[in-house]
Amino acid sequence: MKKRYRLIRRGTRGGTYYCVDSQTGSRTSLGKISADEAEQIVQHKNTAVRQPMLNLQIARAYLAGSDSGVTTRTWGIALQAHLEMKTGANLKRWTTFSKDKAIKPLLPKILIETQAEELLNCVKNGTVSTNIFLRRLHNFCLDMGWIAWPIMPKRQWPVIRFKEKRGITLEEHTRIVEREHNPERKAFYKMAWHLGASQSDLASLKAEDVDWDNQVITFFRMKTKWRSVEPTQIRFGKEVEAILKDLPKEGLLFPYLATVRAGDRATEFKQRCDGLGIKGISMHSYRYGWAERAQVAGYPERFAQKALGHNSKAVHRAYARRAQVTLPPLEEYEAKIIPFSSPKNESAAG
Repeated sequence: MKKRYRLIRRGTRGGTYYCVDSQTGSRTSLGKISADEAEQIVQHKNTAVRQPMLNLQIARAYLAGSDSGVTTRTWGIALQAHLEMKTGANLKRWTTFSKDKAIKPLLPKILIETQAEELLNCVKNGTVSTNIFLRRLHNFCLDMGWIAWPIMPKRQWPVIRFKEKRGITLEEHTRIVEREHNPERKAFYKMAWHLGASQSDLASLKAEDVDWDNQVITFFRMKTKWRSVEPTQIRFGKEVEAILKDLPKEGLLFPYLATVRAGDRATEFKQRCDGLGIKGISMHSYRYGWAERAQVAGYPERFAQKALGHNSKAVHRAYARRAQVTLPPLEEYEAKIIPFSSPKNESAAG
């Protein structure tokens, strides 16, 4: 193996020794020391470089005994294998991640030769999405046994920080609906305000999902229907009833919007917000707005979780801190309390 560092000396008598890096061409002064001391320093530098490479070669030899692809498997190959396991919306999200410019330098890199700094650079140069999906890909490779240990420990991954979200207000919703001239899209925004459903769930609603006798709307969440989760059932009032009467009596309630990609529906909504000068909201803000209104109204948290999903960030944020609630005075509750008397006291009083 070719040595990376070599020793040179400038000057004849009393000259200075230098350590030269053959890869970068840089020279580091060793000061005015003896030739023996200078040679030892350079030797130690070469040993420090050689030992990790030797350890890697030994690890390769052991791993190759059980996995013939360990020396050739790259991040690109691992990503493609992971993509083949995805379907539907998950496949679209992972396909988008595969085109992320931040991970391009990593894709041709062999898995077992990857350093933690390389993963860290990808995360730094990318977005929140890069951090999330690269973590998942790393864990997938670890679970598959394609890497023997975590390249970057879990605690050292940069913290995932999402942008602050807020719910849509009644004033904003009213302005958007009043300006909307398309009847189907107007009804879609109104239903989003009353149900708080995700735009994909709402767009997939059918007339058959409406139980007029009991005034109940039933829908499966697109994200959790494959987990055999019970569908969400929510009763509707007079305002929703008036909206439903103008929608199709069979088939899809929103036949056009059901065929539009979620990204296109979001873009259309943003265009309407921009035209009205409304900033800081998206289609998802209807879910946050519904959760915040529910919290202010005293809607039980377990009902909100059932309506929006038990793991919904909208519920957790609204019920934790987002919604502003004015607490009633304690004296009102104390005035309603009936004094408690035990049977022993009652018998004594008799």
